[in-house]
Amino acid sequence: MADRSVTHATFTLERLYPAPVARVFAAWADPKVKARWFSTPGADHELDFRVGGREVNRARPDGGPSMTFESTYRDIVRDERIVYTSVLHVGDGLATASLTTVEFRPAEGGTRLVLTEQGVYLDGREEPSWREHGTGDWLDALGVELDVEPGGRVGAVGRE
Repeated sequence: MADRSVTHATFTLERLYPAPVARVFAAWADPKVKARWFSTPGADHELDFRVGGREVNRARPDGGPSMTFESTYRDIVRDERIVYTSVLHVGDGLATASLTTVEFRPAEGGTRLVLTEQGVYLDGREEPSWREHGTGDWLDALGVELDVEPGGRVGAVGRE
């Protein structure tokens, strides 16, 4: 019989982006923009950004097992918050189920984003620290995306 385990964990990540709230929120809602910072090269990414809509990201990193991340949007308040539930499958096995809340707050110089995720990690297929690190990486990628000015030029918006 396979070893079975359940680990519960919650983490909160914050980022300050030098862009208006509406622009940061839009980077989550636009399928092409979100795919640039959220997905990986060669992955299959779909986004239906509405309450009840789904987001699916399928990849096979470094030739390893397939990974499928599926989310369902539960609550969307434009320019304020997004709430979604997600599952991550590694191969055929369920690795993680989670509830995530993303809050967008006006802040001096831009937007403070606060992401809180509550997850259950199953059978050692994923660890909370891996998820927190990976989520931090894509929030950093969002920052890079937001630093690209309309028209594709990299800008110095909000930099000293």
